[in-house]
Amino acid sequence: MTKSVIKVQNLGKKYKIGLREPYYSLRDSVANLFKKKKPRDEFCALQGINFEVKEGEVLGIIGPNGAGKSTLLKVISRITPPTTGRVLIQGKIASLLEVGTGFHPELTGRENIYLSGAVLGMSRAEISKKFNQIVEFSGISQFIDTPVKRYSSGMYVRLAFSVAAHLEPDILIIDEVLAVGDANFQKKCLGKMGEVSQGGRTVLLVSHNMHSILSLSSRCLFLSKGKLIQSGEPEKVVKAYRESASGNSQGKTNLTKAAHYGDGSACFTHISLRDPEGNPIFVTGCNIEVELTIKAYENISNANVAIVISDEQENRLIDVNTLIKGYSLDLKKKQQAKVIFLLKNVRLQPGVYTVAVWMGAFASHEIDAAKYASSFEMEARREDVLYTSPFPGVYACEFDYKIKKDRGKGI
Repeated sequence: MTKSVIKVQNLGKKYKIGLREPYYSLRDSVANLFKKKKPRDEFCALQGINFEVKEGEVLGIIGPNGAGKSTLLKVISRITPPTTGRVLIQGKIASLLEVGTGFHPELTGRENIYLSGAVLGMSRAEISKKFNQIVEFSGISQFIDTPVKRYSSGMYVRLAFSVAAHLEPDILIIDEVLAVGDANFQKKCLGKMGEVSQGGRTVLLVSHNMHSILSLSSRCLFLSKGKLIQSGEPEKVVKAYRESASGNSQGKTNLTKAAHYGDGSACFTHISLRDPEGNPIFVTGCNIEVELTIKAYENISNANVAIVISDEQENRLIDVNTLIKGYSLDLKKKQQAKVIFLLKNVRLQPGVYTVAVWMGAFASHEIDAAKYASSFEMEARREDVLYTSPFPGVYACEFDYKIKKDRGKGI
């Protein structure tokens, strides 16, 4: 019977919000001993979490932002202690949680590889046997003797993942940090995580990319507001998460608190993304409606309204605007309007994409813009091989093919 390598029992984590009044002198300190102290507000990041992870499992952890996913990984990695409950670990852990953690910035890549191995209890000879594999996988051999403080975030993640995966920890813990890497490297990482699991080691993976969760995980946890909502087969848990996201947001985002720039004579107040049936979940090749709500605070005329869809590396992929269709927007003070773009046959590959909104006149100035107005996930259509291509690329082009062979007899 496969043994449990992680046991999480009644786990809770609270953070205190705000600070008490500072003490400026010894007299203040003594006087405050006799004062009733104001209770500090607490934020409960995790509440009553219970689960086990078996040896060789790949456990996917999903949930909305603020659900407690990263906090859970930090507690399991022993970076932060739990407030209540306990975590029992059998084996050595390697964690890749945030860019900038795990390496000493003043040391070179080479020195950090040996340092990481020593932390895992490996001898220098054992690390040396793995050294060339680590450097080759990371693809940064040219910079291996450069201090890592000079690395870009992408280079850092490449080396950090390569070290964590090749030094053979019993448990590999990965947060969304892999999104920093390019598409080719992400593909290599996913393949390596599969190899790690097949070798009998355990992987914990937090991701907003449901395609990665479904393709890699043997089991999945769904967290929300610090609580474990569901645990089980990835397909069922991901479905529950999507239904929850659909029911809570209906694909609509309030933009009043988003970061805006422009003269403010009119503003985007809401953005809504959905397919023609009203669902905020998208599959490659579907149509997408983007509805923008605009409120005018002054009279505006001849305004061009645009949306830009970008990938996680901020590459602009789709750019549409009303001017292309020969339309400009006129609004009177306090008037509201909705601008709806229908994007047809959107063949983006599975992944997470952001939506920026813009309004203004090219010849004069910007009225309003929000770079991170919304985001959405494009999923693969499982029944069609076209949409599950393992090759990198942002556009899933529809295609046909034929094969012609010469009449030679061969060898």
